[in-house]
Amino acid sequence: MGGKERLPVIERPPRDPLSISVTFPCYNEEANVERTTLAALRTFDRVAQDYEIIIVNDGSKDRTGEIADRLAAEHTTVRVAHNQTNLGYGGALKRGFLEARKTWVFYTDGDGQFDFDEIEKLIPLLDQFDIVSAYRLDRKDSLVRKTNAMAWTVLVNVVFGMRIRDIDGAFKVYPRRLFDEIEMKSNGALIDAEVLARAKRQGYTIGQIGVHHYPRTAGSQTGANLRVILRAFRELMTLRREIRKTCRR
Repeated sequence: MGGKERLPVIERPPRDPLSISVTFPCYNEEANVERTTLAALRTFDRVAQDYEIIIVNDGSKDRTGEIADRLAAEHTTVRVAHNQTNLGYGGALKRGFLEARKTWVFYTDGDGQFDFDEIEKLIPLLDQFDIVSAYRLDRKDSLVRKTNAMAWTVLVNVVFGMRIRDIDGAFKVYPRRLFDEIEMKSNGALIDAEVLARAKRQGYTIGQIGVHHYPRTAGSQTGANLRVILRAFRELMTLRREIRKTCRR
């Protein structure tokens, strides 16, 4: 009575040997999907004993799906999940998370703006935290995108009582079981905030570390258009109300 609410004790999955699903969404990434997949293969062949790579082709209208299917035919650890229509960034990430079969799930973007080798910075933190969320060092985006991202991160942290340095940094490791415990609803830019907020509400701990960010060398970004931003704000307010009603397990 009157005491501090006790959080549930969460048992972390064993880290050794490392069992990990690697997933990244691709929408019209024909110029990047092969390079990104081969880079992932080189890294996880070296650092993981048991892994799979899941390319999520999110209704691409170019040759992304064709190239991804060829890569899956050439490499036994690669498979492809095809969304017949474009479900949006959140929809593509959800598909990858739910397709994952390994103990841990690592995700990044399909545009090659991160170095997969930096996963080695995150892996040791899995002994201390349930989730590891990387933040971008010297982010290689326009000033407008960086300003928007900073404002969004501050807003999400205030709304959900978190201290995440880079909400949308696409270089995170989650325990696979998390996605069986939460219901993800966002199909848009809110997906990172939603997963982190729901995980925090469930009592999961979140570690953070910096990784380098590189310029996009091909293709075009879609996340900064006004329609995407406005939808994310509307979804944020809805998510806030819903999470407040949700009891910890």
